[in-house]
Amino acid sequence: MVPSQKSSLEKGLSALKQGSYYAAISSLVPIVNRPDNHHIKLQAQVGLVMAYAHTGELSKAIAVCRNLVGNDNAQPTNSQVQQWAKVAIEHLIKRQKRQQAKQSRLVAQYNLQNDRHLVDSKQTISNEDYEDSDQVERTNTKSNIANGPNIETASIYWRQAKRAKVWQPLRKYHFIRFAIPGMITMMALFFIWQFVISLIFISMNEVLHRLPYVDPLPFLYVNPTLLILTSLLFLLLFIMSPWLLDGLLAKFYHQQPFSKEALHRYSRESVRIIQRTCQLRKFPLPQLKILPLTVPIIFTYGNLPQTARIVVSQGMLTQLAEDEIGTVYALALGQIDSWGLGIMSLAVLISLPFYLIYQQTAIWSTKNQNILWHWITTGLGSVSYGIWSLFTATTFTNSRLRFKNSDRQAVEMTGNPNGLIRALLKNTIGIARNIKNQQQTSWELESLNIVAPVDYKHSLFLGSTAGQFTWESLLIWENNQPYRQWFTLNNSHPLLGDRLENLCQIAHQWYLDTELYPMKPNSPQITMQSFLLQIAPFLGIPIGLGMGVILWLTWQIGYGLELFHLKWIYDGWSFLVGFLMIGFSIGTIVRLNALFPGIKPENLNSEKQMLKFLTNPVVLPINSLNIRISGRLLGRRGSGNCVGQDLILESEIGLIKLHHVWFPTWRKLMGEQITLTGWLRRGATPWVDVHSLETINGKIIYGHHPIWSTVIALIAQFWGAYILLMEPVVGGL
Repeated sequence: MVPSQKSSLEKGLSALKQGSYYAAISSLVPIVNRPDNHHIKLQAQVGLVMAYAHTGELSKAIAVCRNLVGNDNAQPTNSQVQQWAKVAIEHLIKRQKRQQAKQSRLVAQYNLQNDRHLVDSKQTISNEDYEDSDQVERTNTKSNIANGPNIETASIYWRQAKRAKVWQPLRKYHFIRFAIPGMITMMALFFIWQFVISLIFISMNEVLHRLPYVDPLPFLYVNPTLLILTSLLFLLLFIMSPWLLDGLLAKFYHQQPFSKEALHRYSRESVRIIQRTCQLRKFPLPQLKILPLTVPIIFTYGNLPQTARIVVSQGMLTQLAEDEIGTVYALALGQIDSWGLGIMSLAVLISLPFYLIYQQTAIWSTKNQNILWHWITTGLGSVSYGIWSLFTATTFTNSRLRFKNSDRQAVEMTGNPNGLIRALLKNTIGIARNIKNQQQTSWELESLNIVAPVDYKHSLFLGSTAGQFTWESLLIWENNQPYRQWFTLNNSHPLLGDRLENLCQIAHQWYLDTELYPMKPNSPQITMQSFLLQIAPFLGIPIGLGMGVILWLTWQIGYGLELFHLKWIYDGWSFLVGFLMIGFSIGTIVRLNALFPGIKPENLNSEKQMLKFLTNPVVLPINSLNIRISGRLLGRRGSGNCVGQDLILESEIGLIKLHHVWFPTWRKLMGEQITLTGWLRRGATPWVDVHSLETINGKIIYGHHPIWSTVIALIAQFWGAYILLMEPVVGGL
């Protein structure tokens, strides 16, 4: 037996005994693929069958078993292995059939809905269809597990804490709290809209100018005219946003009308809440819509209460209990009369076409293997995705406040804070399961994320680790990290832990038991130095600006005291940009060593240390953990992952977001077993900065994160120095 093969076999079997099935697969697959030693190959194949069976990859396990059964290279011990493989095949096939039967009815229902949509896009979903699906898909609403065939939460304990029978109204937030962020969001949306549309119009004119026999349109070059045109178009989109979104969602997401009678079969409480709330607030009933998606999602759009629509997915209805469905409909109702309804609807309407362009180019690049076409679609998809990200980023502050307010309103409508807690947690489980099943983040989930009740990125770790630990321990970082709010600035949703803690406080206020136990242990002690080092690059920006202003003041004072005969050396204030870039560069270099500590074999940690690290409320992203972990690489293929935005590792502990520079060869690794080393970080979303990635064939891909950070710092440094040296100076004394 070759020593390297023996050590790999021992490593794989040891990982199998410890329950690290993905690590076992990574060690055993190379042995199976090499025909050197027959005995060791048999052992590896048997271990591989067991590992695949535990990870749910039944087809691969059956394939290995059939290979064992068909192995006739005569050796005396083969008959025992073949007999074991035959028995294993029978059990695996039975298990596979049970899983397929478990989901067949739901799949048939979705296919029926899609076929009807193709025949007649205007046809509504009949009440009989929902009555049938209700009988098939709904389970006992009093059960202690999440309702729905796609969510296996039997190991998750739900306290089923009660709701209030009588409750006091909650204190209202002041209107100004939402008006100011809403106005800022609207201005930012308009600014980016005006910039993008002006760039498109000017580019069109440049193309027309270069074409023969065609003249450009002069009014598109005139700034006042262009500004008026883009402003009128922006206003028109705001006014028409409900009906335009109706068309977009019906065309690309198969949105269909959803009657009150159909909703009544899922949740009678939801219908009562909608009718009572609209009557009290004196606005008409919102239009109800449904999306044939298995992922749980619900959102509201419109520009006025009179034009509001509430859209729910089929997955939301089948995965929640009746009272929980009522709470999420109340959550959607709470967003109708808020300041942000029209703003968020406009943001979705403006950004969605760019996302659809990105989605379509990704599909084209996957189908077409031409290299030139691939790079064209990758470039177009990257630009479209970047524009979509810009538009959605303008809504982050307004969106976070909107969800905090709608949580309170939903609870006040229903008197059921515990039901809303369960609904939000089950949403995270459903989202994580959907990503696992599809082996990528679904297009619908990402494109509608800013209006979804739960951020899909927050759900990756939380939803996939549910059942391994208590909810309280998984949420402890989100409740107790003193600087956690700084890490939500680039997120569209507040931290789920904070939202659930607020709901628990309302339950205490109404003298209810809470679904979650108190999540406020002793306040963790964190030095200010760690936080300042974390934000050093961004702290360097105001410091650099301050240095530029101090230089200007010092020069002016010296000139006033006749120490200098030159009033000022620069003609204008653009020199401050140079100081800004230098300050950013210095901050990046100062943080570099602490951000990327050296990775050595002796300081790598396992899954057990990872979970302990991720539930530690003291850690900041800069306090990384060096890890080596095996799992399956998930994400989109082709140009759909053009900037590495959808790289996820499915490991033993759950789903973990990966940060890595994208390479074209990565699309061949999607769905494959990998082993990676890197720096695990805890922020609003846990992630790993990849140091190296090793495939089962031994190929290693490096991330070079420290090198890229150094390159960015040097570029900023040289750029700042260039501005200071080349800025036009005053010509005279």
